[in-house]
Amino acid sequence: MWYNDLRPNSELANDRYALIMLDEENDYQRLMDNEDKKRTITNLQLLKQGIKEKVPPKTVDNNLLLASWNLKNFGRIKTRTAESLFYIAEIIDAFDIISIQEINSDLGDFKKVMKVLGSHWKYTLSDVTEGTSGNDERFGFIYDSRRVTHSGLSGELVIPPEVADNNPIIKQLKRTPTFTGFESGWKKFSIVSVHLHPGDDNNDPGEPTDQEIRREEVRLLMDLLADKLTKIPFEDRNMIILGDTNLYEDDTAIVDLINAQGFVESDGLHGKFTNTSLNQIYDRIFLRVDQYFKIATDESGTEVGGVFNLFDYVYKNTPETIQVYHDLMRAHKTDPSTLTSDAAFTSYFNAHWKRNQISDHLPVWLEIQTDSSHSFLDNKLNKIVAEL
Repeated sequence: MWYNDLRPNSELANDRYALIMLDEENDYQRLMDNEDKKRTITNLQLLKQGIKEKVPPKTVDNNLLLASWNLKNFGRIKTRTAESLFYIAEIIDAFDIISIQEINSDLGDFKKVMKVLGSHWKYTLSDVTEGTSGNDERFGFIYDSRRVTHSGLSGELVIPPEVADNNPIIKQLKRTPTFTGFESGWKKFSIVSVHLHPGDDNNDPGEPTDQEIRREEVRLLMDLLADKLTKIPFEDRNMIILGDTNLYEDDTAIVDLINAQGFVESDGLHGKFTNTSLNQIYDRIFLRVDQYFKIATDESGTEVGGVFNLFDYVYKNTPETIQVYHDLMRAHKTDPSTLTSDAAFTSYFNAHWKRNQISDHLPVWLEIQTDSSHSFLDNKLNKIVAEL
């Protein structure tokens, strides 16, 4: 991690090339004063401790930490502070591969985060999905090249015209999913990153409901993947589907479509709320893998995975924390005249401001065992013994 911007002003020469958090539109002025730095460093220390307590450590040749995170309109929201970008980078740094949804066409904040992470962090990006339904969104994977490599497999999943042209509900998935391969230790696998149709409304009479649109997106995607799985190299058939699925509690029939193709949700995440309001299970990770592809388990046998609630450590919902950000909230709100009381500040802070600083989704993750040597050797030994 590159913390150079957080050094006190007295230690910083007027050298723009050594700093990241600069205002490109205002003669590259520094975006953080000493008060900002003090607050950011204090909160980073809390965040680091929270990550240490909630996320397993990275171990050499033994584990891989995979995460997925919808970063709300990342690039479109222009009021994200340098402070927030440090927190986003710190969380990404806790994992080995993190799939990011809602990266917009403007990559300014994305590139700042990559510079904070350091040169050993690499990324892949898809193009934005064109059209209003695409919401100017692209998919990205950020990965620690010291622990995982890009296998060379990369592409987008597009519904064939002969299927899409005759579909009465949708022509394509609103955000074109990406299909990317990675390697780490004994593991070679592919990841499909998705951001499915949102909403739980009936829409206009005669129009398909949000659930019907989402179900059709999944049905077409599963048909496409079923075909892909017969054609891609054997080692790439360990496949993971993850992302902002926008699946609600009554979307069980949609989950059944995923399960029917052999994809199973990690039980370390099953049923856990993943949005900032902690009332929906939008972000999921489904796996279709062979016997050697193992998710780490805890002492009870449950797969190791979870939802990291960063708001337990930064932008906490306490009067003291909210008071600190009053001036920033006034500066960022379109009509600050409505912020007339502590209750108004608290409501705006929780409903909008902290979500625009970080996201309205929380990162979800699981731990993959990368060393399959014991099970592999046991299997081969048993076969040799059987042949003797």
